[in-house]
Amino acid sequence: MAGGQERILRRRIKSVESTKKITRAMELISATRVVKAQDRAAAARPYSEEITSVILDLVNAGAAKDHPLLRDNPDANTAAFIVVTSDRGLCGGYNSTVIRMAERELKARQEEGRDYSLIVVGTKGEQYFRFRNYRIDASFAGVADQPTYEDARRVAAAVRERFESGTLASVDLAFTRYLNSATQEAVVRRFLPLKVEDDGSAGTGANPVGDLEYEPSPDGILDEILPRYVESRIFSALLDASASEHAARQRAMKAATDNAEELKTKLTRIMNRARQDSITTEIMEIVGGAEALKNDKGGPEDLLLEHLTPEHLFAQHLDYLVHQPSAH
Repeated sequence: MAGGQERILRRRIKSVESTKKITRAMELISATRVVKAQDRAAAARPYSEEITSVILDLVNAGAAKDHPLLRDNPDANTAAFIVVTSDRGLCGGYNSTVIRMAERELKARQEEGRDYSLIVVGTKGEQYFRFRNYRIDASFAGVADQPTYEDARRVAAAVRERFESGTLASVDLAFTRYLNSATQEAVVRRFLPLKVEDDGSAGTGANPVGDLEYEPSPDGILDEILPRYVESRIFSALLDASASEHAARQRAMKAATDNAEELKTKLTRIMNRARQDSITTEIMEIVGGAEALKNDKGGPEDLLLEHLTPEHLFAQHLDYLVHQPSAH
């Protein structure tokens, strides 16, 4: 029994060691990727800051504020949501946090009597909403790990034309904002209609000026750069979400590695204790058997065995043959 338990514990310890190697490798990979994702987000930030500053200047210069991307659509009754999740799991509560926040906002719009339009980036978000029978109008997979500007353009196209045509009343963007390697924040930001006031999301601190001359005109320039501004905001959100995903996975894998090491230590102690119990039991059985033999010496059985010698058995057999009746 003890030997079987020891074999089971050895298999469990071996399994935990294999799992620990995997989680440790994933932790190191995520640590490398989060640095690259952070560098990409930092490299894209100046473009977002400059284009935001230009739009602020254009609006202050008198550019048309009734642009389709800047005005409300009071006749529309559909609220759209762009939810950015990951394509893979093993990243702690990264996906569940942003999904719950987006779902809460979606239900709030439904309680107001509005319809919804759901655009999901990432396989995990798509699986969650499909399992709960939400209607998904567009989904994008293979984007969250290493997003490109072309990916942001495709996501933006899924809502921009519908908003410009007056079909959508609003578009909210739900993603995880990357602050640093230890802190990420799930947020829901109003995406359309665009609010060009500096809310800190672009990170710009420039003061807009409205006394510049524009060629061909502020309205013409605004028509050209507003779609790019939409794409740049989505691209920035995708980069933030990518860095947040890798940071969350790094923390989750580190916790899993630490837990595996702790579990291995506990199982090793249990196995050693079981082995000691087994050895102690065997020693006690040997000692008990020796004591039993010692106490039984000189008993009736030993006296019987003394009489049953080979010579005695041979004499009894010869006597049997001599006195055996004749076969005739």
